[in-house]
Amino acid sequence: MPASRRQFLIRTAGLLLATTGARAAPGNPAPIRIGLTPVILDDQSRFLRRWRDWLERQFTREVQFVQRPRYRDITELLLRHELDAAWVCGYPYIAHAEQLRLLAVPVYRGEPRYHSLIIRTQQHKSIKNIDDLAGTSFAFSDPDSNSGYLYPMYRLREALTRQPDFFRRTFFTWGHRNTIEAVAAGLADAGAVDSYVWETLQRRHPEYAEQAVVVERSPAFGFPPLVTHVDTPPPIHQRLAEVLLSMHEDSEGRALLEQLALDRFEAGQPDQYAGIHRMLKELRQRGLVTAA
Repeated sequence: MPASRRQFLIRTAGLLLATTGARAAPGNPAPIRIGLTPVILDDQSRFLRRWRDWLERQFTREVQFVQRPRYRDITELLLRHELDAAWVCGYPYIAHAEQLRLLAVPVYRGEPRYHSLIIRTQQHKSIKNIDDLAGTSFAFSDPDSNSGYLYPMYRLREALTRQPDFFRRTFFTWGHRNTIEAVAAGLADAGAVDSYVWETLQRRHPEYAEQAVVVERSPAFGFPPLVTHVDTPPPIHQRLAEVLLSMHEDSEGRALLEQLALDRFEAGQPDQYAGIHRMLKELRQRGLVTAA
């Protein structure tokens, strides 16, 4: 088995549920619990320890990062009040807009926006855009991902309505990096990924760009936001917002943002996600997606 395929399978099989941080000692305030899906960093554990320590100094209170490999797991924890905040995709934020409240939106390369990218293997030169994908194997990142599922489904809505077996085969990789690696390794002919992950991984591991090609770029969407539940106590929401929105003003905070390849966080507005709302509404009417 080629090394790239073997590495992809090992990474996918190795996804584990993990919680960073310890339980609060009796008599201490309950920890602030922040939910995360997998991020792009190569040394994720070390980064999260540094970010947790920095946040604890800001709050003078314990902080726990709760990690899950699937978007829906984090959304459900937040909806069940088992998290105080979470970094989610715009799709579940819109799908549960009545229960979630914007906390902070990352600013990436000067804008709080990103794109969905359709990528293909170098070998499939006949795939020039998403309309050329009929009969191919396609990797989706996560069923609750805007860039990794909702957008390509919307883009192909007419074809999928007429031809439910449009693709020869589809599968979920449970991560944008996993999708990139699946396409690069030839496990899929093409896939849909987050432009932020693609561009960050391209800088850190340019070998992937040599094995996969971007054939289509979506319109801009609001960057995946940090949110709280509408029932999160206002003092926690407010303090979380204050800390995140001023993170770039602190030297260590800036260093952490640089590791994430982000400029800063800003407050954000719900209308930044209007495009996702329109796509979700139409796809629900067509019966092509269910609620995130």
